[in-house]
Amino acid sequence: MSQPAVEIERKFLVATLPDLSGVQSDRIRQGYLTQPQDSVQVRLRARGARHFLTVKGPGLMVRSEHETEIPEEAFAALWPATEGRRLCKTRWTGHLPCGARYELDLFDDRPLRLVEVEFDSEAAARRFAPPDWFGAEVTGDPAYANSTLATGGPVPG
Repeated sequence: MSQPAVEIERKFLVATLPDLSGVQSDRIRQGYLTQPQDSVQVRLRARGARHFLTVKGPGLMVRSEHETEIPEEAFAALWPATEGRRLCKTRWTGHLPCGARYELDLFDDRPLRLVEVEFDSEAAARRFAPPDWFGAEVTGDPAYANSTLATGGPVPG
C-alpha cells in the first residue's frame, strides 16, 4: 500500500510533554540506505510488526514521499546496509484541539523530543498555530532531520 506522493509537514521541539493518556504509541526502528547529505533519502522502518521502504525527495516543509509496505524478509535482507545510520524511538500519535494529527517522537539515545504535524496543503501548514506545549520550530534545520539523527550526529540540545 502506498502513501500519498507529497508530504507537507512542520516539525517542532517539545517545550513540555502533553497529557499522553489515551494516546497511541508505537516503537519505531528505522535505518537509512542513503547518507544524510543525499538529496533523496531512502529509509527502512519497522513499526510494530509492519515494515516499510520509503523514498523521500529533497525539500524542507514540502517534499515528495513514496512509502510502501514490504515483507519482513525484505526488511531483514536490507537492514544490514543501514549500519551506522539507524535510530530507535517511541512515537505517540494523537490529535490537537484544532483536529490536526500530531506525531510526538521520544528518542532512545538522547533527551530529544520532536513533534511533527502533517497538512493537506501548504496554505494549511502556514496557517497552523502551534499549541503552547510545542517549542521552537525546526522544520528547516537539517540537524533535526531523522537521517542526520540516525548517524549520531548533531545532537541538538
